[in-house]
Amino acid sequence: MSPIRLGAPEPVDHQRPQRISADPGFGFEVGSRLPGQLGRTGVITTPHGSIRTPAFVAVGTKATVKSVLPESMAALGAQAVLANAYHLYLQPGADIVDGVGGLGRFMNWPGPTFTDSGGFQVMSLGVGFKKVLAMDTSGLANDDVIAEGKTRLAAVDDDGVTFTSHLDGSRHRFTPEISMRIQHQLGADIMFAFDELTTLMNTRGYQEHSVGRTHAWAARCLAEHRLLTEQRRHRPYQALFGVVQGAQYEDLRRAAARGLAQLDVDGQRFDGFGIGGALEKANLGTITGWVSSELPEDKPRHMLGISEPDDFFACIENGADTFDCVNPSRVARNAAVYTRDGRFNVNTAASRRAYVPIDDECDCYTCANYTRAYLHHLFKAKEMLASTLCTIHNERFIVSLVDRIRDSIDAGSFEAVRAETLGRYYDR
Repeated sequence: MSPIRLGAPEPVDHQRPQRISADPGFGFEVGSRLPGQLGRTGVITTPHGSIRTPAFVAVGTKATVKSVLPESMAALGAQAVLANAYHLYLQPGADIVDGVGGLGRFMNWPGPTFTDSGGFQVMSLGVGFKKVLAMDTSGLANDDVIAEGKTRLAAVDDDGVTFTSHLDGSRHRFTPEISMRIQHQLGADIMFAFDELTTLMNTRGYQEHSVGRTHAWAARCLAEHRLLTEQRRHRPYQALFGVVQGAQYEDLRRAAARGLAQLDVDGQRFDGFGIGGALEKANLGTITGWVSSELPEDKPRHMLGISEPDDFFACIENGADTFDCVNPSRVARNAAVYTRDGRFNVNTAASRRAYVPIDDECDCYTCANYTRAYLHHLFKAKEMLASTLCTIHNERFIVSLVDRIRDSIDAGSFEAVRAETLGRYYDR
């Protein structure tokens, strides 16, 4: 097995500002509330700035939102970015990121940063399922599930996960402690506890065992987080979120949420919570509500991996505060662009002579300066600028959509904004 590249803690540089133990620089304050619902606005405070919630967190998997400058992400209104611990561990190595002072400095992003634990990537690459929300669950339950045509790349046990790198075939091992060490070296303001992500094909018995395993891993993450926080006092405080699993079972979801909310390891508790795992789109809001109603009011809740307009409204009214998803940038690279009247592909014949912006109601850089006809040409000519311009537009569309939802909660117009937004977007 290849050695884990973690490295020794960096010596204290007394020229850098020192973290004050009594003021870790992280907090959450609730603002307006949705009457009769779990939804709310708020502000998450981090050492690198504040996040007004609800908020969409742009995904920069390998310390970059593909094809877009960090300065462009800031200009389009992104408040925070999320990078992937699994991918950055494999390349360039968490010690490389730590050496320059953490993720934000490494990628020249001055604002708040998130990292995930690597658990999702280990599962999705290990069994071949890329999009959990879109899983086909028509088959019989099977705890040895594997996507058709895929080779298993990961093996889970009660201590951790052994997996094969998708880059070079080398073997690696993640445990809760290793995930915490990697994420501490990456230096994000908010990180997530290592968890096991099951599939909807797993049996009820396996889901029960997995929830217990994730809870045990969460306790180990808290213990390691407490130790590393003390060892790395020369770095800003990093908040740790527990991740609620339990698939589509109400009793498992509620029990998992209560267990994480109550978990205390030598005085170290979770700073917030993630909602993840296997679920179907139709049950998204319901499951978010189960979990949110069991979690403390004074801590933020992050919904992992959503980006569709109806999903935002469903999750926000049921208590989710922040969201992340790679989809806006991924589909942009394949010529799919969002508008208030739905999504379409800009590389089709309909756009060849369309001398108009993607969306004349959009205030992004792309819509202010370029036409659909030009974007059509860029894709047909296989020019890299096509991805850049469409990603800027899609990220702005999603960021501004969630901003409008946040403003509607403050203004008391959430239901009207939902009806107008979803009516236009899906009426095609």
